[in-house]
Amino acid sequence: MAVQTGGAPLSIVSGLREYAAATPRATAVIDGDRRLTFAQTHERSSRLSQHLISMGLTPGDRVAVLLGNRLEYPEVAAGIAKAGLVMVPLNPRLTPAEAANILEHSGARIVVLDDALAPIVADVVNERGLACLSLDGSSLGKEYEDALASASAIDPAVAVGEHDPFCITYTSGTTGRPKGVVISHRSRALTFMMSALEWGLANGRVSAAVAPMYHGAGFAFGYAPVHTGGTVSMLNRWDPLAFLDLVEKDGVQSAFLVPTHAQGLRALADEAFASRDLSSLDTLYFNAAALPWELKQWVMERFPACGVHELYGSTESGIITNLRPVHMRERPGSVGHPWYLTEVRLVDEAGCEVGPGEPGELFSRSPYLMNGYLDDDEATAACTTEDGFVTCGDIAVRDADGFISIVDRKKDLIISGGTNVYPREIEEVLAGHASVLESAVVGEPDQTWGETVVAHVVLAPGATLDPETLEEHCRARLAGYKVPRRWYRADALPRNAGGKVVKRDLRPPA
Repeated sequence: MAVQTGGAPLSIVSGLREYAAATPRATAVIDGDRRLTFAQTHERSSRLSQHLISMGLTPGDRVAVLLGNRLEYPEVAAGIAKAGLVMVPLNPRLTPAEAANILEHSGARIVVLDDALAPIVADVVNERGLACLSLDGSSLGKEYEDALASASAIDPAVAVGEHDPFCITYTSGTTGRPKGVVISHRSRALTFMMSALEWGLANGRVSAAVAPMYHGAGFAFGYAPVHTGGTVSMLNRWDPLAFLDLVEKDGVQSAFLVPTHAQGLRALADEAFASRDLSSLDTLYFNAAALPWELKQWVMERFPACGVHELYGSTESGIITNLRPVHMRERPGSVGHPWYLTEVRLVDEAGCEVGPGEPGELFSRSPYLMNGYLDDDEATAACTTEDGFVTCGDIAVRDADGFISIVDRKKDLIISGGTNVYPREIEEVLAGHASVLESAVVGEPDQTWGETVVAHVVLAPGATLDPETLEEHCRARLAGYKVPRRWYRADALPRNAGGKVVKRDLRPPA
């Protein structure tokens, strides 16, 4: 019989098991007035695991999860993993048709859901005969708490390899139909540990789960404290005042935000900050979309005691780079250096590495990479090199000191008159104008130039759209061919669950 070497496989539940034994009475999760210790989270997740096994599910089967940020999310994820099953997170904002496509494509056999969200999946559940566990009601399937109460509290400890799937996360679909990204236990466990090390999420620390936990980054940063002995406090839905209240009430020290959150905070009156004790907050880290320099300056001024990180990553590749606080003021526009255990390569169209200051498509290789797209070998091969580097289609530059800046998404590139135009550069310039809250720049077909540059602009309160003034602002900072030729006012920009602008949904006004 062969002897297995190399130690225990990495798992997303190993941390919960360890801290349930070491610090059983420490608080793992806070949700308003509700709290769970590590021992309680461990027991409840074991009960869920035993119930799922009793339903006939076997290792590798898929369990869909349709929940917002709430107390039970970490225990649900852990319970699924303890049984050797694979979690399929669902966005509560999906339409019934979108949810049905994911449930069908993933082959999920059961749905764990908030009963208030039942209408999203009711039709497909009935059509496909799927089982359900419902929280706060039982309009679909069995009531969650009843299921836990009747199940064994013994951890089933089903053996799972570290390269086995932990979850299938569906891409945000900014450039096409969402694909199922298969993510391993190894990928997520290492992400949790490195995140705790980088952003202070572990022992004795309190973090806020602000971004939605059904999204890859939101889950990674919301579950990491549970994996590493910290405490996570749930913000059920984004509200800037509620976030400040959460910081004060629970003594939040670290928070992951997206630029839209910063915009919401900036819109608050000074009194909102002055009337609350926010002294516990010492770490803010941003991802999902470009953090405009003007907005980042506001964040640093408003939260002067905070270290501000700006990171970059993707569902497929995990976290790729991070700009740390030591450089937060001196490197505007940069997303820093490659993150822990990560190699980065920038290449031209021929696949050759580019030099400092030259734009190239960004590829990365790390233990955080996906296993591949579910049942789509062609798409997996299209974004993966023979030596294991993966691209998510972004163009970047690296300066002589190794600092990386994202230029734009490859598919967002505008080619006007044969010249490359990168929308992000223009959006950054527009963010510096007082009348512009945010913008999205895209190309529209043009008989003369092939594509012409247009801007969809969300105006600051009380501002009016003045194309001449905006053009003058741009011409002082950009070459003439980059200045938008058409201007459209937008009430809001279309966004996906992760806060990224879905540019394919931008349309000229009727």
